[in-house]
Amino acid sequence: MFDIKKAEIVIKQPYIDHNVAKPEPPFMQLTLKEEFRRLYCEANVLYWAKALLKMMYNYIDSSMNEADKPPFEIPHLCFIDTGLLLVYSNRPNTSKGPGNTQTGMVSTVYLAEELIPLSNDVDFMKYIHNGNAASCWLANATANEIMEFLAFTQHVQYFKTGSQVYISDYQESLSLLTEPQILTHL
Repeated sequence: MFDIKKAEIVIKQPYIDHNVAKPEPPFMQLTLKEEFRRLYCEANVLYWAKALLKMMYNYIDSSMNEADKPPFEIPHLCFIDTGLLLVYSNRPNTSKGPGNTQTGMVSTVYLAEELIPLSNDVDFMKYIHNGNAASCWLANATANEIMEFLAFTQHVQYFKTGSQVYISDYQESLSLLTEPQILTHL
């Protein structure tokens, strides 16, 4: 479980970069409404990805109660914890123009995410691509086993949701998954 008292987090805030070929400051900030919409969507995707992964592990657990233990180790992965961080203004509003906030009004929004610890001997891995179910072949044998397991999870999710949905864009470090996409035909 995520312990907020000891948690190291990173915060994200979307921005507009006009120079896509060579990203560099200054970046333009989105409107508060657009920032909130984008970050809410990202937090919501992580919420649903956690639910789909939990559904898949429940399926495995119930199947293993009915059968012998498999001859391989089942990876135990989870998605990072995340939440929206709302910053409230504490300055009085002296004008009614756009961009001025009143005391107690949300002035900024961030996506707070659990920090993914990285070390020199563990790389950040992309297992399954964004936008499709194509697996990424990895040179590391253990990483390839995890990639195959994650491809299996897609099949379980698709089956258990009545051919409606599955997680794509599996990537992680140290068993913490992040930045999922959820694909659906709806």
